[in-house]
Amino acid sequence: MPTRVEAQITGNVWKIEKAVGDPVAEGETILILESMKMEIPVEAPCGGRVAEIRVAEGQSIEEGAVLAVIE
Repeated sequence: MPTRVEAQITGNVWKIEKAVGDPVAEGETILILESMKMEIPVEAPCGGRVAEIRVAEGQSIEEGAVLAVIE
């Protein structure tokens, strides 16, 4: 069952660390958000494969936005 990775804070996508198809372990950084001049790593809530990246570097996002999907 796919797992959605959601933003826990409003900010900007600073750097995307993983690409679609990459394997990912639970707790591994998928991307980094920037908010209030702080870098916040977004970690995989489970292991699997990155099925979708729904954001782009530099994009502004709101809290709760789906950033990626892991299968």
